[in-house]
Amino acid sequence: MSTATDNAEDGTVFLIDDDPSVRDSLTLLLSLKGLRTQAFANAESFIDTYRPERSGCVLTDLRMPGMTGLELQAALRERHIDVPVVVLTAHGDVATARAALKNGAFDFIEKPADDAMLLEVLRNALRVEHERRTAASTRTDTDQRLQRLTGREREILALIAAGHPNRDVAVKLGISPRTVEVHRARIMEKLECSSLAELISMNRAAG
Repeated sequence: MSTATDNAEDGTVFLIDDDPSVRDSLTLLLSLKGLRTQAFANAESFIDTYRPERSGCVLTDLRMPGMTGLELQAALRERHIDVPVVVLTAHGDVATARAALKNGAFDFIEKPADDAMLLEVLRNALRVEHERRTAASTRTDTDQRLQRLTGREREILALIAAGHPNRDVAVKLGISPRTVEVHRARIMEKLECSSLAELISMNRAAG
């Protein structure tokens, strides 16, 4: 079973803070705890550098010259970049925290942050990102397999997944039970499924 720490190793903490001393201290802390870190002096440089295929989470200051933390969140949404954002700031207040969370922040932490709490939040953010990417990859693989099916095979798959036995499928589609069996065997082969349960699970995952 994967742990938060295991999943954390798969991603990078993208640290954004205009204070070099904060960047240095946090980079040292995170690296000593086994977290890969890439630091940026401003949000603009992160936006210009980031590539969607890179797994990770963002740890950003709130008030910075140029693009603020809240504006960074908006920019990520506009670009359809779905990455967890943890806001770390010395200028926390209820209204700002509410705004950050409403904009989709994973968490809002005030400086000075407790190291253990910060590490736990970041590892959880990386775990969530890891799980999201794994689920997306599974859906992509499932979609590619389903594209192999003909229209008739899709109809039969839908009925089988809904719990209808071969004879009922045959009646509903006006074909023989033997034809349903042949189609079912082809469906199993194309989708690379070894059991009915796996077939139903794949169909459910594809929605």
